[in-house]
Amino acid sequence: MAVVKTSLVAGKSALCVLICFAMQAQAAAQENTLTVEASAPTKEVAAPDKQATLGNLGKQAIRNTPYPVQVISPGLMKQQQLKSVSDIYRYMPSVQGDGARPQTRGMQGSVVQNSMIDGLNVVSTTDYAAEQFDHIEVLNGLAGSLYGPANPAGLFNFVAKRPTDIAQHSLTVGAGTGLSHLVSGDFSGPLDDNDRLRYRANFLDDEGSGYVSGSKKRRQLFSLALDANLSDKTVLETNFSYYHFYDKGLPGKFALGSGLSFPSAPNPKTKNLGQYYAGDDNHTLTAGLHLKHDFDGNWQGEVGVLRQIADRESTAVTNTFTDNRGHYKTTTSSATASRFTVNSYMANLNGEVDTGWLHHQISTGVRGFVLKNENPRSGGTFPLGSASLDNPQSFAEPNYPDFTRRYHSATATQQSLLLSDTLTFSPQWSLLLAGSESLLNSANYAKTGSRTSESSDSGFSGSASLMYKPVDPLTLYVTYADSLQQGDTAPAGASNAGNILSPYRSKQVEAGSKLAVGKVLLTAALFQIDRPFAYTTTRGDYAVEGNQRNRGLELMADGDLSDNLHLYGGMTWLDPRLRDTASTRTEDKQIVGLARYTASLFAAWDLPFIRGADVHGGMRYVGRRSTDNANDSWVGSYATFDAGTRYKTRLFNTDTTFRLDMTNLTNRHYWTNIVPGGLNGYSGAGYASAQIGEPRMVQVSMQLSF
Repeated sequence: MAVVKTSLVAGKSALCVLICFAMQAQAAAQENTLTVEASAPTKEVAAPDKQATLGNLGKQAIRNTPYPVQVISPGLMKQQQLKSVSDIYRYMPSVQGDGARPQTRGMQGSVVQNSMIDGLNVVSTTDYAAEQFDHIEVLNGLAGSLYGPANPAGLFNFVAKRPTDIAQHSLTVGAGTGLSHLVSGDFSGPLDDNDRLRYRANFLDDEGSGYVSGSKKRRQLFSLALDANLSDKTVLETNFSYYHFYDKGLPGKFALGSGLSFPSAPNPKTKNLGQYYAGDDNHTLTAGLHLKHDFDGNWQGEVGVLRQIADRESTAVTNTFTDNRGHYKTTTSSATASRFTVNSYMANLNGEVDTGWLHHQISTGVRGFVLKNENPRSGGTFPLGSASLDNPQSFAEPNYPDFTRRYHSATATQQSLLLSDTLTFSPQWSLLLAGSESLLNSANYAKTGSRTSESSDSGFSGSASLMYKPVDPLTLYVTYADSLQQGDTAPAGASNAGNILSPYRSKQVEAGSKLAVGKVLLTAALFQIDRPFAYTTTRGDYAVEGNQRNRGLELMADGDLSDNLHLYGGMTWLDPRLRDTASTRTEDKQIVGLARYTASLFAAWDLPFIRGADVHGGMRYVGRRSTDNANDSWVGSYATFDAGTRYKTRLFNTDTTFRLDMTNLTNRHYWTNIVPGGLNGYSGAGYASAQIGEPRMVQVSMQLSF
């Protein structure tokens, strides 16, 4: 507890220092009577011109790549007052991000393989503040040939805010549902007269009551980025961030007993669906470094390293239904990992060369990571009592373990050598060949320190993409990918809890198109993915017991329909099937928790008759989902709607932006994040667990830019 208190004091001290710095900067500007009009945010890049960093390929124009890639822009993140990366995912129809591990195309992500900050692997099962990042890049489907072995769940790259060449300062105050208050700051600019050293500092203090009576929430962030131009061709980029996420008293997870179905979702504001002492208390410390060098204007190199420590005190409760009348038993689990440490690295070299009439874009590199899990020594699952949805109960707080008394439970290591070549035959035809040769190791340990199991494997992950551009605005492509991946980790509750399964392979076939129409980019993709499917069996073992085959169609639109109307959204049709199982009852059934249809849309209209004002709104639709492998029970579909407005003006000679946003306008009660029970370790063998979606939420804020 002393560490937590020290961190809170340090965070508040940093907050005071930065506020004083901002006030001094504004006073100095007023003394010099200098008005910097460039303090407004940089104009957003048009959708057809957006770029994304795709593994060892480096930065690529999205409309010319043979992969579905979505970028959530800085403007959209600010416009919606989004607070977490899971908030951002709800506008991506192929992304399921309500749970701890984000995924695309209905495929479960891993703890570390599928999530990155600036291209370096980080833990997915911790919390990240939206205020820390400039934008988010998501590549759907398999990408092992570009990143090394990874689950076919897509790649999620969080791009940190970088320093600016011109001084830009902003201070935001706000309030939201639950009487929470928010203070945040974003300060950037040069540190020397030659603009060779620049900084970007962000701080956040967002805390108060949650939407349930008696609940508490807290978000505290401090991040610092420094860029140094070591020469005209070499830049050193560093990042440091500390994030504290705390919530207690919000609804717990719900799980099913054998043969049962979920009732209608209850009101999430109902007290005692969780417990006042139960929830999350997570601290995430991340430090990264990138060295980038331009050799001759044609060849560029980059080296990066990252260190992350994610400490978690998970005391959340699970309410497991015992009948179809809403009665349940409440348990709490504290056996899952309480600390993750990740050391990740990468090195890339990219350039172009001609061999006769053939043009090559060559990329080569290495990347990898070491992940260590530590679990509480005294962790376990404890029963708290029984209740019902009609009469939720408050239970006495159990004797939770000391989460800082841990034992080393598992280590996973991954190393990859990558090579790719884009061969351009003509202005119309090109071929991208990419591959990675990888070594994967995993080991599991008992509390005594003895090794209980280990595995070592190596293999090749490859992809081939043929691209055709009949006209410049249109790209047609077909892609085949075959990727090795680290095995899943057995969850708490399984007889082999904590064990990392042996690596296995996934395969994907895809055909797609990208069309730039004015300032709008339209994308479409047909795909099929096959992968081994692991879950907790009736024997209690977490093991591969079949294959998952997902077929689907994705449609996306991103851009400006006019100077005043901005659009982002799309739809996904998915056919997820469980195949080659030992039981005829589960053969060719729909995968638990995955909907056939999902759709999302965000639109913003700049009001022509009120300068500086806009109205915006969003919607999210999720179809019905199965809750058991035999498809005997289902949860119905739901749709949520969001709305907001923004007004920019000048107040006391300072650029000022007022924002009002409301999510779940209709206050819809619904089940979200439905997964097989063994996936998160809280319920029994193969039975689904779910969470209650958030109720109507309101956020207001005022931002001062100077």
